[in-house]
Amino acid sequence: MSKKTATASSYSITMRLYAPPDHGVVGQVATAISESGGVVTAIDVADSSHERLVVDVTCSAADSDHAGELQEVVAGVPGVEVHKVSDRTFLIHLGGKLEVSSKVPLKTRDDLSLAYTPGVGRVSTALAANPDDIPRLTSKGNAVAVVTDGSAVLGLGNIGPGAALPVMEGKAALFKRFGGINAWPICLDTQDTDEIVRVVEMIAPGFGGINLEDIAAPRCFEVEEQLQERLDIPVFHDDQHGTAIVVLAGLINALRVVDKQLEDVRAVVAGAGAAGTAIVRLLLAAGVPDVVVCDRNGALVAGDDSLSPAHAELAAETNPRRVSGDLRTALAGADVFVGVSAPGVLDPEWITDMAEAPIVFAMANPDPEVDPAAASRYAAVVASGRSDFPNQINNVLAFPGVFRGLLDARASDVTMEMMLRAADAIAHVVRDEELNPSFIMPSVFHPDVHKAVAAAIVGHD
Repeated sequence: MSKKTATASSYSITMRLYAPPDHGVVGQVATAISESGGVVTAIDVADSSHERLVVDVTCSAADSDHAGELQEVVAGVPGVEVHKVSDRTFLIHLGGKLEVSSKVPLKTRDDLSLAYTPGVGRVSTALAANPDDIPRLTSKGNAVAVVTDGSAVLGLGNIGPGAALPVMEGKAALFKRFGGINAWPICLDTQDTDEIVRVVEMIAPGFGGINLEDIAAPRCFEVEEQLQERLDIPVFHDDQHGTAIVVLAGLINALRVVDKQLEDVRAVVAGAGAAGTAIVRLLLAAGVPDVVVCDRNGALVAGDDSLSPAHAELAAETNPRRVSGDLRTALAGADVFVGVSAPGVLDPEWITDMAEAPIVFAMANPDPEVDPAAASRYAAVVASGRSDFPNQINNVLAFPGVFRGLLDARASDVTMEMMLRAADAIAHVVRDEELNPSFIMPSVFHPDVHKAVAAAIVGHD
């Protein structure tokens, strides 16, 4: 049996055990789990009698296979029977993670006459005459549609709209928790650009903003562009713009750590998809003068006839020194590496080719471009998208506050200036006395983060 170590609670199980009436058995179970790399988080005696103990043991595992190994280890403790195993991640998804509740009481006939007919007719008549009041007198003013076609879900790929629904529900829950926003999962059973645009256009009257989510490139660019032209409410693609905002926020603080300026650094971005493209454009807007983009074939260079139209456009905006070759070649002398590509594409020793005090953001999920622990041997600051290493670059720091600000400002679009201000707001939640190589990003639970981002958006508008 391979030795694994639990790193996160997403593989958390609860085992109901039948054991002899000897409380020492509980200690043996805990020891067995610990020696096998599991982390015991709770032990509850559900029932005790002269005949047996019924014990619920909750523990975290490294992955699903490791969870199975822990069950076998516990079953091997003399006298212990594993009666039932529950996966806590699946348990919290039973019945979904969202529900609708009314903000007004409906207890009497009078309540009904005010909230529904006949009173509601007066409100609808007034809104027909004054459409500008719709966000104020309906849920539209605090509602966001979280729209996906299921074509690029997390690191899982094209798994379809039904399988994407738990992710969109989770996103909606985050909107509520961190932004006080009512968000609705809209999972579309089409991957046709024109159909997606038309459906969103038709449902837009009920929403104050549109959050595009997990739509594959280049379709996501086309959908966003068309919706921005057609709608009078903001359209935000979190995989692009949310990611770009938090990367820039992290970079601002990483540069504070190593005492460098955005205007003086050279950056290499691995990954030329939706996230990579948005990151590059925000870095350029922030003043980074030299950005080289690499895809699986190497550095993008203007004038390369083999590039797709999207990559050709990106190449024309970047790589002023016309660097060609593979990722390692592009990294020579660079101050910053940002990865939004694939696992293991960066050899840790290549970091030694970079400039003094290099910064490495390896953000491929769930497995980054380089192991953060290995990268930290060579880089001054290392960040990733993972929660089990320092400096997690997490979109949750951005999108709730961004939309809170957009809705409060009744904005019609999302501008580059707004995104720059949002990144700066996130960065400066971390005070100078808190800043260090292992702490460049505030916690998503920091009470000031989303307020600061919202204020930055409203202040611009």
